[in-house]
Amino acid sequence: MKRPHILSSELLIGLLAIGLMGCDQNKSGGQAPSGQAAAVEVTTVTLAPQRLTVMTELPGRTAPFRVAEVRPQVGGVLLKRLFTEGGEVKAGQQLYQIDPAPYQAAYDSAAATLARAEALQKSAHVKVERYKPLVAANAIGRQDFDDAVAAEQQTAADAAAGRAAVETARINLVYTKVLSPISGRVGRSALTEGALVVTGQQSALATVQQLDPIYVDVTQSSVDMLRLQRELAAGHLKNVGEGQAETRLVLEDGSEYPEPGRLLFSEVTVDQGTGSVTLRAVFPNPKRLLLPGMFVHARVEEGVAEQALLVPQQGVTRNPAGDATALVVGADNKVEQRVLKVDRTVGDKWLVTDGVRAGDRVIVEGLQKIRPGATVKETPAGGPSSNQGASPTAR
Repeated sequence: MKRPHILSSELLIGLLAIGLMGCDQNKSGGQAPSGQAAAVEVTTVTLAPQRLTVMTELPGRTAPFRVAEVRPQVGGVLLKRLFTEGGEVKAGQQLYQIDPAPYQAAYDSAAATLARAEALQKSAHVKVERYKPLVAANAIGRQDFDDAVAAEQQTAADAAAGRAAVETARINLVYTKVLSPISGRVGRSALTEGALVVTGQQSALATVQQLDPIYVDVTQSSVDMLRLQRELAAGHLKNVGEGQAETRLVLEDGSEYPEPGRLLFSEVTVDQGTGSVTLRAVFPNPKRLLLPGMFVHARVEEGVAEQALLVPQQGVTRNPAGDATALVVGADNKVEQRVLKVDRTVGDKWLVTDGVRAGDRVIVEGLQKIRPGATVKETPAGGPSSNQGASPTAR
């Protein structure tokens, strides 16, 4: 008879607990309906079209405009070095003096031989002139006259050979003065006074490089090179001459070179292994700030995009297929996923050509907490995206 009493007590306690829970819910204002999750807070950037100068940045190295390796054209002992290593030299300036004594002696000998040949030629000529009236009067035989004419011709040939020998000796004597073939900056001297040099030796005495203007050799894929050529022909690039585009340089320390240059599209060869093309730009270098072998970046202005859309990189991810994607706040604050077509980076942003439009709100913070279709509560990240202060970079 005690068991029914126990069951009724347990039932009473359960009813009281349910009543207390209902009171607590009424006091707290109720609970969200079952299955409805709370909105996740995210930070968004509203896209706005803007005017953007589109640039292509190409890596490259500087190269001298002209290079001349100075080698001796005659052999002998170096007597003097007549330049300062690392200094500027002019075309035709003497750099070295080779011992001229043997060449002076050879010149004097050739000159004496020429004088003897010219004297013999003069004597033979006088003899021919004397024989002309005699042979006409049959006072001498015709054979004697022919021999005199042949002797004159032989002496004339000897005199011509003598003049050639004198000229050769004079040239060799001049070559004892080693001259600079071009104007530019000369490097270190490979030999010092007293060294023996020979004609046609493999090692150069010194190297002269013309540094103003200076070349910059840059590399680019052949596909992009063809695109640049088409844009140049269409007038989308700043043209500074026939087949040339204006170029700027960024130095190794990140500073911009003050002088603009010209990008040349002539005489390019595609590397069969990499598919890249070496393009050559030329820059003025009056202060010799650029030296051969420096690593630089050449910036080419491709044109101006009047309605460019820039999406912060932190709001762009990649799907398993490798496509760029972004999460956008759509209608009713629902998250939508968009597949983007990105062109290049501009500072810390992507230049997007398809997938979003002006006014879209791209989520840049809180991405790890949401999925497409989720409801979010957005907080603006400071207004429309901007490219101010961004530095254009290459593809």
